Amino acid sequence: MPLPKNRIVPQDKIYFRPEFEHCLHCDAKLKRSHTAWKKNISTLQGVIQAWSMAYACSNPNCNYLNTYYKSAEADSLAMKHTSYGFDVLALVGQLRFKHHMTIAEITEELTERGVATSERNSQRLYERYLTLLRSSVTDHVKEELKQVVETHGGIMISMDGVQPEKGNETLYVVREVFSGTILVAKSVKSSSTEELKELIQPVINLGFPIIGIVTDGQQSIRLAMESLLPDVPYQYCQYHYLKDIAKPIVDLDRKLKTGIKKSLRGIREIERKLDKSASEESEVVKDYLAAVRSVLLEDGNPPLDLPGIRIYETAEAIQASIQTCLDKKGALTTSKCIQNIQ
Repeated sequence: MPLPKNRIVPQDKIYFRPEFEHCLHCDAKLKRSHTAWKKNISTLQGVIQAWSMAYACSNPNCNYLNTYYKSAEADSLAMKHTSYGFDVLALVGQLRFKHHMTIAEITEELTERGVATSERNSQRLYERYLTLLRSSVTDHVKEELKQVVETHGGIMISMDGVQPEKGNETLYVVREVFSGTILVAKSVKSSSTEELKELIQPVINLGFPIIGIVTDGQQSIRLAMESLLPDVPYQYCQYHYLKDIAKPIVDLDRKLKTGIKKSLRGIREIERKLDKSASEESEVVKDYLAAVRSVLLEDGNPPLDLPGIRIYETAEAIQASIQTCLDKKGALTTSKCIQNIQ
């Protein structure tokens, strides 16, 4: 549950009380009893000091006087025994599994986002995320899968393994492709075919028809799937396939990107010369320099979105716009010059 934006102020002290005001058993008004817990919680929006206040029934004749009520919202801010919000945990998972960052890179990214941490804490956050991942398979899974079967005639499963660093355990995740539902998530020390079959078998035991399999090219995964589901169509993950065959192109694109960025450096010196000028021409040049700076920050997502090609095309557009302005001998206004880039 995301933290309410209107409450997020760095080092803000927030008191949480139960979401209801009356006893669930006798309907008497609840009264404040004690502080259930208090702690500083680091979120992506800042640090808050959260106080969760426990309330009890005010009726002395109630049979549930020793029942204490707490805020569900407060408990949803962070996992027990941690001072980082669920939003931080979610980011760690995204950085690790989507962007394949190492623990050191995750630590650097969190620090840049204003989340104070260390590599040791980042490792703990990663481990907490794995715990959260395992608990995400709830009683609602079967209902979700039933809807998938009704819509698609069966489920399609994928399996992928991620190893944080060499020598560590590998996290294997089995997902249902249509719905994105996580079916199994487990860290294992060995990636042998037999051990992976033990992860796949519970999915088969659910009893839903499996109409397809999508995985990367890892041999042990492929052998495990073929052994347990020999008649199910098997698809090599297209992303991994494209990534492998595009590697030579990606390497060349990286060199192109580096070369273009190197040729665009040195604009700071030009900016210094323009700081003392207030002419219309200098304002035009400043706008173009801002466009060049945006090129330096340009990035892509290979193999389908090559950053070198994107930077090259943007740089060409800037160059063409500058030439147009020069040909017009200053007849174009600043806004029109910039429009030529877009």
